[in-house]
Amino acid sequence: MNYKSIRPFLKILYPISYLWEAIYRLRRFFYDVGYFSQNTFKVPIISIGNLSLGGTGKTPFTLWVGKYLNGKNKRVMVLSRGYRGNLEKSSGIIKSDNILSYNPYEYGDEALVICRNLKRSTVVVGKNRSENLKYYFDEITPDVVLLDDGHQHLKINRDLNIVLFDATLDIEQYKAPPLGYLREGLTALKDADAIIIGRADLVDQSKLSKLEGLLRKHCLVDIPFAKMRYIPSSINNISYKKVMDSEDIRGKKVIVVTGIASPDSFSKLIENMGAEIVSEYFYPDHHFYTSNEISDLVKLAQRENLYLLTTEKDIVKIRKVSQSEKIFYVHIELDFLEGENELMSLIDSVTY
Repeated sequence: MNYKSIRPFLKILYPISYLWEAIYRLRRFFYDVGYFSQNTFKVPIISIGNLSLGGTGKTPFTLWVGKYLNGKNKRVMVLSRGYRGNLEKSSGIIKSDNILSYNPYEYGDEALVICRNLKRSTVVVGKNRSENLKYYFDEITPDVVLLDDGHQHLKINRDLNIVLFDATLDIEQYKAPPLGYLREGLTALKDADAIIIGRADLVDQSKLSKLEGLLRKHCLVDIPFAKMRYIPSSINNISYKKVMDSEDIRGKKVIVVTGIASPDSFSKLIENMGAEIVSEYFYPDHHFYTSNEISDLVKLAQRENLYLLTTEKDIVKIRKVSQSEKIFYVHIELDFLEGENELMSLIDSVTY
């Protein structure tokens, strides 16, 4: 977007953006002074959230935190909204020891991805996360609770607030709607205990420095900043089995299929792996695929001898309508460029 060319027309939107930010700021103030009550639980609670309207990689990061806690023999419960699942307006629970029996149409895609990758863990879905934690707490007795997408969910008192940003988002978009792409203003960072900048490898150092400088103006002094990237670790089939290393896709012709918030970043990942993208099929975020949609793409892949590549969030839904061996997903891991040790120390300080 060329902001210079449309700047004169944006003036009429400033009052709306200001009002949006003011409402969210007032909401936080009412929680701070106790006018709105918070529920406190006898368990460490770590919020993993963001300020932007789009994806910032919360699911891979939640997995990283969960695996780190698993490594310390902690029983982890993740509170997730279960977005677009049938249980979003009520509640449901997934246990990691029987993950294949759960349906993404009921629980949503993120919950299945999280629980499938963690051990001794549960994911509780439903938008009323405070009441859901009360309901399931005695059944599970978790050692740590991860509040997924939690920075705006102020009803639950938390011990640690981690806020994620996407380095590739245009800094001009760091405004409240309709002028920008933030759910609430940057003043909400006063409650942050750590900042994570994702996809830091995809922008130059000058933009990273500018972004960090902007964010630090609104944070508490000296809170840790970490920078990370997403790296492909393997290519897996529809049955979650590894079929090749990520570098083996180099030179192969592929179809990219995904329904995530940042589809261009997934395509960029595939390009960086050395694959040749023949065509891209982008669907809305959290899209539930039909058998006809996938059948047509599988036929195209077979006819043109192409690999059909998607994400792990997509595969949990695609496998409900197809078991084709032409469909593969890229398994993603986090790689910290800086700040990993500081972040681990911060997590250790609240999880005992």
